[in-house]
Amino acid sequence: MISYKWQFSPRFRRHAFAWKSQPAILRIKEAVSEIRQVARKEPVLAAEGAILFLEKLSPAIEHVDSSSGAIGTAVNRAIEFLVAVIANAQAEHETRQRWLERLWRAVEDDAIPYLELLTDFWGELCATPEIASRWADEFIPLVEHA
Repeated sequence: MISYKWQFSPRFRRHAFAWKSQPAILRIKEAVSEIRQVARKEPVLAAEGAILFLEKLSPAIEHVDSSSGAIGTAVNRAIEFLVAVIANAQAEHETRQRWLERLWRAVEDDAIPYLELLTDFWGELCATPEIASRWADEFIPLVEHA
């Protein structure tokens, strides 16, 4: 796989934006734009970048003032685009499984539920019936408990 140094990565460290929503929204848009550019030529690399971004997103913005709803809207738009990048990347079964494990860990670690929209797209993220079936089996105890 091609190595790539993501420009957005250092900008999304834990609590990077304090309470200010506008800088966070701008950085989210820049990150999505960078991933979009890479996706044109390297869809699997772009999917890796999308997953890295989603892993870093919630810890970076968890103290941002969300009272206006602007940060939530920016996050949801980013998720909707990035789901397509990840779902459409032609990755091997093992690679996709690792991606899903990373994404699920990000969802579980999401203190402020910014990433909850990801779960609505889990079937698309699985990309194959076999992977979706495996995840459905894993979710059965959670559903029974609820």
